[in-house]
Amino acid sequence: MATDVVAQLADSLAKTQVTEGELSYKGQGRKFDNAQSVEEMVKEIQEFKGLQALRLEGNTYGVEAAQAIAKALETKSEFKYCYWSDMFTGRLRSEIPPALNSLGAALMTAGARLTLLDLSDNAFGPDGVKGIEKLLKSTACHTLQELRLNNCGMGIGGGKILAAALTECYKQSSAQGTPLGLKVFIAGRNRLENDGATALAQAFQLMGSLEEVHVPQNGINHHGVTALATAMQHNPQLRVLNLNDNTFTKKGAIAMAQALKHLRSVQVINFGDCLVRSEGAIAIAEAVTEGLPILKELNLSFGEITGEAALLVAQSVEGKATLEKLDLNGNCLGEECCDALRAVMDGLNMGDLLGSLSDDEGEPEDEEEEEDDYEEDDDEDEEEEEEDSSVNQVSSPPSVPQPPDAASFLCFPSPDKLLKLGTKRALLFEQQVDVADAGKTAEAFLKISSVYKEEDEEVKSAVLDSIDAILRKAFASPSFQGYNFVSSLLVMLGLLKSEDKVRPVRVVPGHLQALEYAVRQDYFPQEHIAVLEAFMSRHIQALESCSSARNILKSTLEQVRPES
Repeated sequence: MATDVVAQLADSLAKTQVTEGELSYKGQGRKFDNAQSVEEMVKEIQEFKGLQALRLEGNTYGVEAAQAIAKALETKSEFKYCYWSDMFTGRLRSEIPPALNSLGAALMTAGARLTLLDLSDNAFGPDGVKGIEKLLKSTACHTLQELRLNNCGMGIGGGKILAAALTECYKQSSAQGTPLGLKVFIAGRNRLENDGATALAQAFQLMGSLEEVHVPQNGINHHGVTALATAMQHNPQLRVLNLNDNTFTKKGAIAMAQALKHLRSVQVINFGDCLVRSEGAIAIAEAVTEGLPILKELNLSFGEITGEAALLVAQSVEGKATLEKLDLNGNCLGEECCDALRAVMDGLNMGDLLGSLSDDEGEPEDEEEEEDDYEEDDDEDEEEEEEDSSVNQVSSPPSVPQPPDAASFLCFPSPDKLLKLGTKRALLFEQQVDVADAGKTAEAFLKISSVYKEEDEEVKSAVLDSIDAILRKAFASPSFQGYNFVSSLLVMLGLLKSEDKVRPVRVVPGHLQALEYAVRQDYFPQEHIAVLEAFMSRHIQALESCSSARNILKSTLEQVRPES
């Protein structure tokens, strides 16, 4: 008897209101093939006054069954919530669009105003998106706040159809004075790739109302990530950003870091398994340092991040009172850096917020080999230059010496050439160097500073005046990416590994002495100081021949470091 009562109660709870206005058939595992199989359900829907939500998930519905349910919904004008995930298991893909068309048409007929539409786990592909296209464009979705399409196999085509439908919905609703204010978008595991993500990014940018975006596992690389980053800047209320298991690389990570600098409401960042790499992690660390005051969770796990970059990420969360978790597991730290990372977090009284490091990949092992490769390349290049020189000596006719210019100096720097540029050298460099390009600016800085001589006041003054002019102009530009400049410097100096396989220069004291001068100037952004300090503190073979200049620079960085 008791068993029967329990069974009846369970059945009743499954089919009736769980919350006010809700009718649920969730998770019954039943198969509804035709109208007859849903007669009881149809009756209950028809008799339910004030129906606002219908849970159909966890069952499977054929076309006829869906049409019968749709007919019952045509009078439900108060309807708001569609919990329709996982409702086509075992069905032919061709059955799904007509079933969805019927249900959508019914909601439009009823004059419903939807708040939530959940069609996750239905694997309906691009054709399934066509099945809800009319609904998404209709007045029924002008009030939509949550759209959940996780694991639907939309593909690039489906992503484009969805983006166009959302754009049309926004335009039509705006024309009526009530613009679409979508808050939550979920579309993980859909193979959107770059084109699908870019199309959706345009719709997101137009709406500007998003609070949560979840698009993990979509095969998106830096092109699509950059498009999404641009769109996110136009959604100031964004709280959750989940792009787990896409491929950022440096370009995508830097673009996303730039976007984060414009957002103040972000609480959860999930860039795990996104290959943000060290340069990207440093950019994100700068964004965290500068803003994100209510950050709760930062996931940069499995991103091929090395120790110094990870330590900068840890330092960036200092003062984040709302932080609940920092995940840096599965990176390339090594045992020593893992211990240092724990020590940093303990020092911030945040030791319990650092996630497990049990899957750390250890320090990269190929740095020495790469250095050897670079040295071999240098030798080869020197040989080629000698060969070219000997050929030119034989074949080139005598030429009249040309007056020195900035371009000539930057190709083959020398103190004599720098002095011969005269008193207008700073202006010449300003005109020659494209300061809009952070990489070219960094390259010019290193070439000019390479001829620095502490003991020669004339050369020293010429170097400092020249780099002063270039950097002041660069940092004065609102579009100049200061992080890119610092990152490029570190890569060219061989202190930071780059995915672009940049060949490092041979570090000379002048590079560090000129940098020591630059960081003391008012134009040099203080947010970059911590990054430089972290790398100057490393024991790197490339800096051993410049230990005195390195120590002076390190001391200056400590002095000018902004107070926490």
